[in-house]
Amino acid sequence: MNLNNIKPAAGSTFNSKRIGRGQGTGKGGTSTKGHKGQKARAGYSQKIGFEGGQMPLQRRLPKFGFKNVNRKEFRAINLDDIQIMIDNKSVSGDITKEVLVANGLATKNELVKIMGRGELKSAVSISADKFTKSAEELITKAGGQAITL
Repeated sequence: MNLNNIKPAAGSTFNSKRIGRGQGTGKGGTSTKGHKGQKARAGYSQKIGFEGGQMPLQRRLPKFGFKNVNRKEFRAINLDDIQIMIDNKSVSGDITKEVLVANGLATKNELVKIMGRGELKSAVSISADKFTKSAEELITKAGGQAITL
């Protein structure tokens, strides 16, 4: 027995009455739509958020905030992630954007920013789109180089 072949017990389910098929069905005449009005008409569809003419909630509430269309999104990569790559020997030599993409830390179209969490034990040259001050200091302290693209 699987979930896809379970059926209800015989006689436990039945179809509801079909509407608009005459008075004898019990749901003829107005077809359960009440008398007249917009909702009783064919083709009626209510706009999302419509409140019967009352000012809708999304228009009653004040607007706030600001969305900068020129914002640049960066993929944050911490120094401890880079140190893990070096420890696992998945990186040899300089660390470029291509190396980060190959190791799954970023995608090829993302801008990369190196953050200063953790510490770097080996002297490596890292090239990325942006560095935090703390990351730059830790890289140079370890004897490496931070190259901004």
